[in-house]
Amino acid sequence: MNPTVLRLQGITKRFGPLVANDAISLDLQAGEVLALLGENGAGKSTLMSILFGHYVADEGRIEVFGSPLPPGNPKAALAAGVGMVHQHFTLADNLSVLDNVTMGTEPLWRPVSRRAAARARLLEVAQRFGLPVQPDATIGSLSVGERQRVEILKALYRGARILILDEPTAVLTPQESEALFATLAQMVAQGLSVIFISHKLGEVLRVSQRIAVLRGGKLVAEARTADTTQAQLALWMVGHAVEAPQRRPAKSVGDAVCVLDHVSTASTKDGGQDRLREVSLTLRAGEITAIAGVSGNGQVALAELLSGTRRAVSGSAQFMGRALPPSPARLVQRGVARIPEDRHAVGVVGDLPVWENAVSERLRSPVFSRWSFIVRRAAARLHARRIEKAFDVRGAGLMSPARSLSGGNMQKLILGRALLAPEQVEQDTDNKKYPNRAPRLIVAHQPTWGLDIGAVAYVQQQLIAARDAGAAVLVISDDLDEVLALGDRVAVMHGGHLGEARPATAWTREAIGLAMAGATAPQRPGAAA
Repeated sequence: MNPTVLRLQGITKRFGPLVANDAISLDLQAGEVLALLGENGAGKSTLMSILFGHYVADEGRIEVFGSPLPPGNPKAALAAGVGMVHQHFTLADNLSVLDNVTMGTEPLWRPVSRRAAARARLLEVAQRFGLPVQPDATIGSLSVGERQRVEILKALYRGARILILDEPTAVLTPQESEALFATLAQMVAQGLSVIFISHKLGEVLRVSQRIAVLRGGKLVAEARTADTTQAQLALWMVGHAVEAPQRRPAKSVGDAVCVLDHVSTASTKDGGQDRLREVSLTLRAGEITAIAGVSGNGQVALAELLSGTRRAVSGSAQFMGRALPPSPARLVQRGVARIPEDRHAVGVVGDLPVWENAVSERLRSPVFSRWSFIVRRAAARLHARRIEKAFDVRGAGLMSPARSLSGGNMQKLILGRALLAPEQVEQDTDNKKYPNRAPRLIVAHQPTWGLDIGAVAYVQQQLIAARDAGAAVLVISDDLDEVLALGDRVAVMHGGHLGEARPATAWTREAIGLAMAGATAPQRPGAAA
């Protein structure tokens, strides 16, 4: 056996009455990949935050390479060789890639920054690990996938010997994931130790040697990877068997709900290149159209256009036979529901209570407000309780801040807000009825990113149910498993261009992966066009 490089002993962390970590003990050996699994809210992030010094444990101790690790000191963790790549980025948007990577690596008293040497080292690390970046690009202009690369490079640049990877392949193509796995294998062979956190059980079984599973803050299972299966891991994680949604064709495809005809959008004000270039797309009632692609190739522009937060500069965009208004409030009123890519920054207002977030996109409805600015609190809280019950939102209650919810429960809240219409229909000030109908169009951008296997299955089932109820559903996802599991038709975005939306049966994983990289590939032989 290789020497132990990391030892966690009896780690316990409480947040008031909630025990996030309950006497957890784990070891990590040199040259080992240890997969850490668990549902959203199981305690994985808290445990890793204690290791990296963001939290201080109430009980227990940590040793790194045989020496005690001072608690609550990220600088000490970095000096000990612990590097962490967070699922939710910790980057300064207004600074360059080079500045973000080198921040904190030079003493403040040095009169001149050694930028040339730092740039050369960054490019060398980026080339060695197959993570290309532009050192002078500002973080705010990068796509989600490019920001993930910078996070990984931050840790590697500092010479991490223990690397914590939190959902590292969430925004990578299959080919890029393969390259990352090959790189990890080489690094591990040279003695690097990795804690690999992922909800993709196939990845976990491929890259790890051992697996540890948390549930409810406790360590419930440890096993050699070779001795377990995906079904067993899912059972340990959730406590019961999890059935993925079964792929079935759309029951009845209806008329066009939304039509884009050669639509282009401008680059963003900060210079970002996520834009649409001559995109044509038809979304029909009772059908799920899935868009695959590497982040940064126009998906954000497409989601924002259909949500009313970005304008088209050319082409035609219509919803229900009328021009698509660049107004989120009007689109919500007409029946457009959105599930945004970044649930923390865009999906909820973290400091507001759960009940306010539950009605935040319908506050202009007379159901929840009087004269559009006096909130009907009783009606709003009643609707929030309906969402909480119907979508199994678990947390500290409707009065707790939304930021206290786990990722999975936050996504369920957003899903319920989008899909569950208020029960009442009241007259507004213009004597027009506010249409509290189920959504006609659902724009779901990365709907299951970072969620555990149980939450993924739940969200996907709800999207399928919405399709079967007659909604047009657009799913934008970097996860090919999700694209193929949900899409009745599948199209690929690259460089702002959108390819033809073909039946899912006409695609192979390899063909989609090639199209995501900008190459072309023939469709599956014998597949229907």
